Amino acid sequence: MTVRLDRRGFLGGAVSLSAILSMPWTARAAQAIGFDEARHLLSRASFGATPAEIQSCAGLDYSEAVDRLLASPRREALTPAPRWVNEGLKAVREAQRDAVEKLRAAGNDKNQAAGIVRPIQEQGRELRNWWVEEMLVTDQPLVERMTLFWHNHFTSSLQKVRFAPALYFQNALFRREALGNFASLLKAVARDPAMLIYLDGVRSVARQPNENFGRELLELFTLGEGHYSEADIKAAARAFTGRSIDPATGSFAEHVQQHDGGEKTFLGQTGRFDGDDIIAILLRDPHTAETVVRKLWLEFVSLTPDPAEITRLAAVFRTGGYEIKPLMRAMFLLPAFRDPANRGGLIKSPVDLIVGTVRLLGLPVPEKTGLVRMLQGLGQVPFDPPNVKGWAGGESWISSYTLLLRQQFLRRMIEATTVSSMGGGNAMMQQMPPEQRPVEGRSLRDAGGEAKLGPTLSGVDPTALLRTLLPRAPIDGVEVAAPPGAVVAQALLDSAYQLK
Repeated sequence: MTVRLDRRGFLGGAVSLSAILSMPWTARAAQAIGFDEARHLLSRASFGATPAEIQSCAGLDYSEAVDRLLASPRREALTPAPRWVNEGLKAVREAQRDAVEKLRAAGNDKNQAAGIVRPIQEQGRELRNWWVEEMLVTDQPLVERMTLFWHNHFTSSLQKVRFAPALYFQNALFRREALGNFASLLKAVARDPAMLIYLDGVRSVARQPNENFGRELLELFTLGEGHYSEADIKAAARAFTGRSIDPATGSFAEHVQQHDGGEKTFLGQTGRFDGDDIIAILLRDPHTAETVVRKLWLEFVSLTPDPAEITRLAAVFRTGGYEIKPLMRAMFLLPAFRDPANRGGLIKSPVDLIVGTVRLLGLPVPEKTGLVRMLQGLGQVPFDPPNVKGWAGGESWISSYTLLLRQQFLRRMIEATTVSSMGGGNAMMQQMPPEQRPVEGRSLRDAGGEAKLGPTLSGVDPTALLRTLLPRAPIDGVEVAAPPGAVVAQALLDSAYQLK
């Protein structure tokens, strides 16, 4: 089998790449975008796009493809919520104390201790599994990707909050406003129970304001470093006093008698400001929009932001009332986003790698705990960012240690053709309909043409498989003439697969 590849190592099309690149961007947007550009768009806006999904996008006009991605009428998760999400804070903490007492009573009796479940740990496990499941099954992947983005922007951690229902409802908030309005999201976050616990707002009262939320509000959520003073942090802390949570339910509660209603000077303005007034001032400051746009650029476009474009997009964002969907549309339409030189310019996060690979290969995973453990090993555990700054992303995802773990994960994908063994669940598999059970067959790497690919990749020719899996030409070398199973195995282990 002889295949003629273009300079990217992919099959040449009817129109040469040089001819396409010589067209003005407006001319390019007026015709079908083709497989490779569709793949690039979906790789940045979803998790593990399949050949069929790429093909369905490839025939569209570029702006039409972007608009289809942004069309998201549903703002709730498809996956049913964990059974405990409406449990109150008092009930959860009492159950945790009971479990601790039972463990203490069990002493060195390991058999007895093994049967005692700590509610916080178990609910945390279920919550992480629930979100991984939603990432795998969602029909609105851009919404889910934006939910993850906001989770990393407005950081909270289950390790400190220790109240899983609050993290669940915070996640629902991020999903609801994923492509909605940043101003509404910011106001809601300032009243969010998980955030109030995480940044100690629950203990911030007029006689002793806590500065943690005010500091992160200015440094991380809005203005960015260098655009405020310590006096501004103190004024913000006073303005947000009196916000707390109900000790029984864990829902938001406002205690007017504990709020500092005195005069404050914040960013050069003076008044009897409360938290909403502070947010309104921040939203009028151009640096707030610039902070958000810059972070979105690093997440979706490239690791080298264009200052002029950041300023331009931020102005549109701010004057447009902080609507997120028009901003994302403008970002996807940027020449920099569409530039072929930026394909494969971002490193996959652990979520990208693990969720995207499982979804792409169509692997059934009845129990998600094994996937969450892999995410933990690679440094990205949902609901537990490392600190208030969240995951740094970019090149920080790769080290000699994590690269070995990534390759180990991919080899297990290849050799098993199912990830059932990673999280157990064999009994559950026996109860699944035959069409949903793991693909049987030998390893993709060893079986070559005899490998039984899952429904997402079956019947796809080797060249299309390669173009689906890699954002650029193979770095380590892939034999395109090999059987489909072998091409998939080689591509997954190629260094270029770590990029998007």
